[in-house]
Amino acid sequence: MDFLVGSDDEGRSRRGSNTSSGRDSGGRRGRRRKRRRNRGGFLAPMLAIIVLLGGIGAAGFYGYTWVRDVMTPDDYTGQGSGEVVVEIKDGQNASDVAQTLQDQDVVKSVKAFVNAIAEAGKSSSLQPGEYTMRKQMAAAEAVKLLDPDKRLLERVTLKEGLRLVDTLKQLSEKTGKPLREFQQAARNVRELGLPPYAKSRLEGYAFPATYEITPKMSASEILTRMVDRFNQTADKDDLQGKAKALGHTPHEIMTIASIVQAESGTKEDMGKVARVVYNRLDLPMHLRMDSTVMYGLNKYGIESSSKDLESTSRYNTYKFEGLPPGPIANPGDDAIQAALNPTKGDWLYFVTTCPAKGITKFVKLESEFNVIKAEYESNKVNGC
Repeated sequence: MDFLVGSDDEGRSRRGSNTSSGRDSGGRRGRRRKRRRNRGGFLAPMLAIIVLLGGIGAAGFYGYTWVRDVMTPDDYTGQGSGEVVVEIKDGQNASDVAQTLQDQDVVKSVKAFVNAIAEAGKSSSLQPGEYTMRKQMAAAEAVKLLDPDKRLLERVTLKEGLRLVDTLKQLSEKTGKPLREFQQAARNVRELGLPPYAKSRLEGYAFPATYEITPKMSASEILTRMVDRFNQTADKDDLQGKAKALGHTPHEIMTIASIVQAESGTKEDMGKVARVVYNRLDLPMHLRMDSTVMYGLNKYGIESSSKDLESTSRYNTYKFEGLPPGPIANPGDDAIQAALNPTKGDWLYFVTTCPAKGITKFVKLESEFNVIKAEYESNKVNGC
């Protein structure tokens, strides 16, 4: 009994043990299957995300490449070859210049040049003029060649007091253009923009200054620029208003200014020379200016001979009263200012007693004039 009971207990014990073990084993297997299911549930979304991100990344790369290609303008590489002259006109901005460069096949696209000049910080530094460029240049290289210091131009300085014939000769010599082109342009005064009071004569109105002349400029364009410069000076000086206040026309003032320019030894003498002219005009007295006589004879010098004084030219102010028909040279602003603002004084005579040093003396009486004239004659022989 005890054995059986024991056996039964032992059997129950084993069965109970097996049952418990079965439950434990089944539980572990269930948990492992659950973990596998959980891992599978986590990995699947992760794989999907990776695939998705990979697709986005690829799309992003190709999208970036496409945007880059679209946004990056067409441009040549290198410094280009050959030679072409490009003109930047007054008032053109960077986009206008870029279009010109593209039209002449200097740069490949307008956008490339606009970007390059903006990156260089030179969009506002473009200067009108002509430039030597090359075909098919990188835009950045084209920007370098548009430096204002590299413009094709000739600086021509025309001094105050030059006669028109000498002005035209100097322009021809300094620009290489035929003299006849300037002579023809000077005759075609309607194209030059002369003021009405100039009486269709360029003499006196081709303003002396330094000019930047490009190879493409015609003789007419050059002379027009000189007249434009005169008009600017006339406006600045209020030539018409002040001439009226002085009881003269602007043309008469310019004639006086040209005499002042020709007769003055220094800038400081100009106001006094102008005063002598006005004082003589106010009297029944001839101007008696050697400079006007010489102009009428197409001669040069500071002293007229007895034969010169026999000239019947209207520019012979020893023979004809009043002012000559017009300017005898192209005066500068200082002479114009002197004609408009003569120095106060009662002088009627002056003599440049020492031309080498530009010494001029002014007197009122004819007896005093004879003294300073004798001084001049002595200095001619003995020096001063």
